[in-house]
Amino acid sequence: MKFIYPAIIRKTEKGTYRAVFPDLESCEAEGETLEEAVELANEAASDWISLELSEDDGELPPVSDPRDVELKEGDVVRNICVNVRFTDGWDE
Repeated sequence: MKFIYPAIIRKTEKGTYRAVFPDLESCEAEGETLEEAVELANEAASDWISLELSEDDGELPPVSDPRDVELKEGDVVRNICVNVRFTDGWDE
């Protein structure tokens, strides 16, 4: 199953790039470059979503429209796509 959530990526004072997800509480990543921040944001979102889905009452939050997210000058918004393969209950 595919999940897509927007990440807001902002350059920090120390020159790195920090990605935060407005919809995924406490889900964030930081990389030396924009590309690395996107890659690490993908991993963080994948871990966050997988953990949430493993809970008995796990429920994913609705996805924000990137146009509704408050941005600062220089912010970059990237839609992060996470593919989760469900294997429980499947005979392979």
